[in-house]
Amino acid sequence: MKLREQMPELTGATAWLNGEVTKDQLVGDKPTLIHYWSVSCGLCKEAMPQINEFRDEYKDKLNVVAVHMPRSEKDLDIEKVKEVALEHDISQPLFVDNDHKLTDAFENQYVPAYYVFDKEGKLRHFQAGGSGMKMLTKRVNRVLEESEKAE
Repeated sequence: MKLREQMPELTGATAWLNGEVTKDQLVGDKPTLIHYWSVSCGLCKEAMPQINEFRDEYKDKLNVVAVHMPRSEKDLDIEKVKEVALEHDISQPLFVDNDHKLTDAFENQYVPAYYVFDKEGKLRHFQAGGSGMKMLTKRVNRVLEESEKAE
């Protein structure tokens, strides 16, 4: 995905855990952070507490959606996804993408990967890999500030 591109529709999930959301529910109200992770990804698990902090600290200002992107056959086990999601306190809506439908729509190749959309649903920041949480925090805060000014 390129910056300023519109958020793809959130369709094609193998399953939704913790409730389902649509693009229409996310866009127009507040900015959105969509994060890709996988049960077989150690870096993803290390970053999860910080993502959960975003979710909790900005719950009134920011939508947070998790996407599970399997990297191997073992990652396709929905029970394992549920177990790891519970272990790592993933209580936000979780799109299980066993068929890579959303992954393909995002043109995403990485876990962890983070997509920050403004409240109009335009991509404002993309980041992949385990480092750079300070940069992600800065970008999320910038988009939140802009959306507050626009009100």
